[in-house]
Amino acid sequence: MNPMNEQAIFDEIARNDLHFSKAPDAFFHAWKRGVELVGPGLFGNGTQECLNLAVDKWDLCPNVTVIKKTIGAMSSGERVFLAAMVSFYNSKDGGALLKRVGVHGLADLGGLDLERRKIIAALILNYTGW
Repeated sequence: MNPMNEQAIFDEIARNDLHFSKAPDAFFHAWKRGVELVGPGLFGNGTQECLNLAVDKWDLCPNVTVIKKTIGAMSSGERVFLAAMVSFYNSKDGGALLKRVGVHGLADLGGLDLERRKIIAALILNYTGW
């Protein structure tokens, strides 16, 4: 193998390792921004204090049962954003919610405003599993 190609491969591996070593923290910060935007009532124990004291994503798990009951009363953008967030936590429930709110593919996220798009993009970029 060409030494230049080997170095490029090692550099790419190093970049990936560096990115994914920081990904859980970056995911949590994007997740927390999303919870702040939606409102803490649908995550963790549903309180602002829970949001304020959260130290990782596990502190802010979505309350899927409550979300399923309340998502219909939200605006279109709020519904799509919340369903997308739930899909990171649980792909089955999140997928069903996405379908319910009219999302058939990633292109349907194009209706989100810039702030919500940035949050979803950061979640995708830094997702390493729930």
